[in-house]
Amino acid sequence: MNLEILTPERKLYSGDVYGVQLPGVDGLFEVLEKHAPMVSALKAGRLKVLKGKNQNESDLYNIQGGFVEVFHNKVTVLVEGAVPVND
Repeated sequence: MNLEILTPERKLYSGDVYGVQLPGVDGLFEVLEKHAPMVSALKAGRLKVLKGKNQNESDLYNIQGGFVEVFHNKVTVLVEGAVPVND
């Protein structure tokens, strides 16, 4: 599945991933390969990029509000702002 994280200033992430966890306005949800098409609003919170099935293979971002679109195994995250989290 292909993931792109975009802010008004730049493309923050682009690549193939196993899945992504997102802070939806109604709660945390996860998108995996071959997810049904959808559009959802996002609230400020933590976005987790799952690079592999192992939870240790992930990147974290603190995001501001925005939207996510899932269509044809491509996930596009449009947010007002995002910063990588270094654990």
